[in-house]
Amino acid sequence: MAVSVSILAIVTSLHLIAFVLAVGAERRRSMAKVVPDEYDERTYCVYGSDASTVYGLTAFGLLMISQTVINGVTKCLCFGKGLMGGSSTTFAIFFFIFSWVSFLGAEACLLAGSAKNAYHTKYRGYLNMQDLSCATLRKGVFAAGAALSLLSMLGSILYFWAHSRADTGGWEKHHNEGLGMTTSNFTENQHHQQTSEFEKV
Repeated sequence: MAVSVSILAIVTSLHLIAFVLAVGAERRRSMAKVVPDEYDERTYCVYGSDASTVYGLTAFGLLMISQTVINGVTKCLCFGKGLMGGSSTTFAIFFFIFSWVSFLGAEACLLAGSAKNAYHTKYRGYLNMQDLSCATLRKGVFAAGAALSLLSMLGSILYFWAHSRADTGGWEKHHNEGLGMTTSNFTENQHHQQTSEFEKV
């Protein structure tokens, strides 16, 4: 199987869009502040935009699609045809594991960040008490998801490249062996025919 430029373009595009969305989610994290109620002596939390939740979930979905595409093409390394042994197969296995680890890490950060960002403190506190705390997402969760998205993209590309080399190498090896055997048999048959004609003469 040769390296497909269209598959690489799709996987790279999906990862880069997910990376941009994760960075946007980090920058648009929902912030909150404690404000006094107009009608009584209580306080409550006022939150900003929830855009980070939408960005994070969209990036989560794009990474899922990209991982599905790359593993569907390569048959998830386990269900396809056997690969040629050697360094290419070793690299394919290594980057297969690497891409999955970074993918799962990115998905965990994006999903947890989106869920935490969407959570808003509902209870109220008293104005004279300072114990009211507004729940907000900790800084760096979406940034970690963005960084892991890039690592996942790198791992997926290198895995696809190594898998393609191992698969193509295996086909070429058997193809060349077949050509070699055909050439050898043809030479032997030709030599045998010449010997028979010489004996007849």
